[in-house]
Amino acid sequence: MTALKDIFNLIETDAIEFVGFRFSDFNGVSHQITIPARDLSTEIFEKGSNFDGSSIAGWRHINKSDMFFRPDPSAYFIDPFTSHSTMVFFCDILDPTTNQIYNKDPRGIAARAEAYLKEIGVGDQAFFGPELEFFIFDNILYKNTAHESMHSIDACNGAWNTGNKLEEGNNGHVPGIKGGYFATAPVDKMHDIRSEICKVLDRVGIESQLHHHEVGTAGQCEVGAKFNTAQAKADEVLMFKYIVHNVCELYGRTATFMPKPIFGDNGSGMHVHHSIWKKKKNVFSGDMYDGLSEEALFYIGGIIKHAKALNAFTNPSTNSYKRLIPGFEAPVILAYGSHNRSAAIRIPAVTSSSAKRVETRFPDCMANPYLAFSAMLMAGLDGINNRIHPGEPQTEDLYEATSNDLPEVCSSLEEALSALNEDREFLKQGGVFDDDMIDSYIAIKQQDVMRLNHTPQPVEFEMYYSR
Repeated sequence: MTALKDIFNLIETDAIEFVGFRFSDFNGVSHQITIPARDLSTEIFEKGSNFDGSSIAGWRHINKSDMFFRPDPSAYFIDPFTSHSTMVFFCDILDPTTNQIYNKDPRGIAARAEAYLKEIGVGDQAFFGPELEFFIFDNILYKNTAHESMHSIDACNGAWNTGNKLEEGNNGHVPGIKGGYFATAPVDKMHDIRSEICKVLDRVGIESQLHHHEVGTAGQCEVGAKFNTAQAKADEVLMFKYIVHNVCELYGRTATFMPKPIFGDNGSGMHVHHSIWKKKKNVFSGDMYDGLSEEALFYIGGIIKHAKALNAFTNPSTNSYKRLIPGFEAPVILAYGSHNRSAAIRIPAVTSSSAKRVETRFPDCMANPYLAFSAMLMAGLDGINNRIHPGEPQTEDLYEATSNDLPEVCSSLEEALSALNEDREFLKQGGVFDDDMIDSYIAIKQQDVMRLNHTPQPVEFEMYYSR
């Protein structure tokens, strides 16, 4: 109750006018309902409030549509973009028949994964540090009808614009294809936008750490923020994306986290750093390969073993697999190595044993962060529980290797969903995921597969129209 008292005091002292309640669907899309702050009561934090669960894809049928959202008093931020001061709470979803966390609630799954970690005694906390990459464009057009399909991207700093007269003038300083990494002004035209993103992140309690232009042309960016525990970091990822979209909107630009919006250039990923701690000690620090512990190696083994099933959560869009192709720094090879960015799992160089961690490089920002972090944690814990060794480390440039017998990630969402269907038992340990949730998730994602497979693409007209 002390926390609630603090919240009501904050609402009064900061003259908060509205309170928003936010939660995530399977796709990682945020949904929100807002009420006047004067109507906020302690009861909603204890019992929740009713909403229509049948309107959220994959959740409830219309004849059993009633559900409850219950705000978490420890997970809130003051919305930096609303004209009227608004405090936003992240919510857990309750099943009204049991008054327990709904089995399909992504945020609840993350909480169960963290509880399972403690239950089996491997650690007290699991930390996740995702690196979110995104593009910032000046303009985007897209259209899909029964007889017409198109998209058009434009950006003043796109490599394709060097020969075009632009309304604002063309200064010729643009990053080429794969030529943007760590660019400086005037080639990097997004520095101030990224700095503003960092300032807003700090304002809502997410500690920003760095920002820079990424490899791709046309404003590919990365903004780094401090790690956190699974559920808390997933909350922050949703806040992060919300902030990026809205800051870019204020600058008259548009941002996308699509993994591969531009053909022939690098795509955007979400490299995720993992570590497990127990009694304030890093479980992944040890005296084995590159300062890793045996548990860390087994954790890697679990990630590699279950990677194809993980792809359904870490790379959950059809567009994801347009990034996961050789030739664009794509981490498709399921191997690990010290400092090796050509492997799907890298062991970063660190300055102290407390910073020892593993980095999974194949995820992207289409992932629902609650589900992706939980699934990767469950795969790693399965590796520890069953002592799954990852094999020998790979130190060579795997992009340049002429041949190897190493496994690779999935090449399509369809393959990933099939892998998840066949390899799901590790997710169900401790009741973290269940078959009902997994089946519903697969069904939702299969709709994306079918829509893409059934829709003629513009490139097909180029390849086949006159044959």
